Amino acid sequence: QVHLAESGGGLVQSGGSLKISCEATLLTFIDYDMGWFRRAPGKEREFVAAVDWRGGSTAYADSVKGRFTVSRDNAKNTVSLQMNTLKPDDTAVYYCAARWKYRSGSMRGVNDYDHWGQGTMVAVSP
Repeated sequence: QVHLAESGGGLVQSGGSLKISCEATLLTFIDYDMGWFRRAPGKEREFVAAVDWRGGSTAYADSVKGRFTVSRDNAKNTVSLQMNTLKPDDTAVYYCAARWKYRSGSMRGVNDYDHWGQGTMVAVSP
């Protein structure tokens, strides 16, 4: 069974940085685009960032563009999200997700992913 395991979440002060990662197992990693989504308290799950299967194309939500960087290591089956200049509004549970590279839809679409991790909490204090 495919398993996506996030790690690296925690508490950070506003303006600080944090890097979260996701390791995929029992999945042919290079066959999948990888995305990061988040759900803040009382809100819907939203797109944050994504990287295509080759690592050559990325996408970001406007709210994180210029502050967050998504990357992947196909040799280690991992995808990471480097988050800089964090704000209290970034507080959320962050989810890693995988979508088959030939699937229709968009890397930005919350309904366009095949596999999801359990999430890791990121809390940003004022």
